[in-house]
Amino acid sequence: MSQTTASYEAADALAVENIALVGHIVRETMSRVPSHVNREDLSSAGMMALVKASRAFEADRGVPFVRYAATRIRGAILDELRGIDWASRAVRRRSRDLDSTRAQLAVALGRSASNAEVASALGIPIAEVEGNDEDIARANVLSLQGTTEAGLVDTLVSPTAGPEDMLEHRERLQYLVEAIDELPDRLRVVVTEYFLAERPMAEIAAELDVSESRVSQIRAEALVLLRDALNTALDPALVAPHPRPEGCAARRRDGYFAAVVERHAAGPQRGGLKQRLDATG
Repeated sequence: MSQTTASYEAADALAVENIALVGHIVRETMSRVPSHVNREDLSSAGMMALVKASRAFEADRGVPFVRYAATRIRGAILDELRGIDWASRAVRRRSRDLDSTRAQLAVALGRSASNAEVASALGIPIAEVEGNDEDIARANVLSLQGTTEAGLVDTLVSPTAGPEDMLEHRERLQYLVEAIDELPDRLRVVVTEYFLAERPMAEIAAELDVSESRVSQIRAEALVLLRDALNTALDPALVAPHPRPEGCAARRRDGYFAAVVERHAAGPQRGGLKQRLDATG
């Protein structure tokens, strides 16, 4: 038996011994993504990464195989997820209807509309509004949830990405960290506790002394702000103009965007969300 054949057999045996690791990471990921994401696709990506990890593993580097393989598997699964539209077409279509209705109601009411008001305007149950917000929220922050293992800014990017792609990816993640830290207190609490600490909505509602419906509304508002803050800094053409550009809400929004840009210009800072995420690594 040649040395190459023997090494491949040893590597394959190592992969077989750790197949359960793929299942664990896939289950962990599936709990955080919309139900239409295909488990088998993630499992296939994870298994391929496990085999590659077993053949590239160098024991003399002092890193346990499980830790090394887990990083490779998570990276492969994240790459697989990047190619997925995490919300179904029906959810996206309904989300556009909800966004349009919210914008119209905001102009008419002079404030953000409640989920009950949006549901009434569309003639649908409030549970449908909240359910759609839930699906879109999980889709929009999947990358945020999937990067807590290694720290948000230091997350693994695709090994095939070029230097420019890696720099752009890291810059976007850094902006995301800063945008979350600059959110108004209540919005920041909801984002960090719901998506990072994974606390039930009922617990967050009790802590803030508001209804679960209100927490859902705060979460949706925060996600819109985060999306627009990143786009303002990185791709301004994607930011829709405020329906009342001279109003107080528009000025608050612009002030928030400016604060995110200023924080980014000041350079990486310890503390806040960055410190909390790094502590989980």
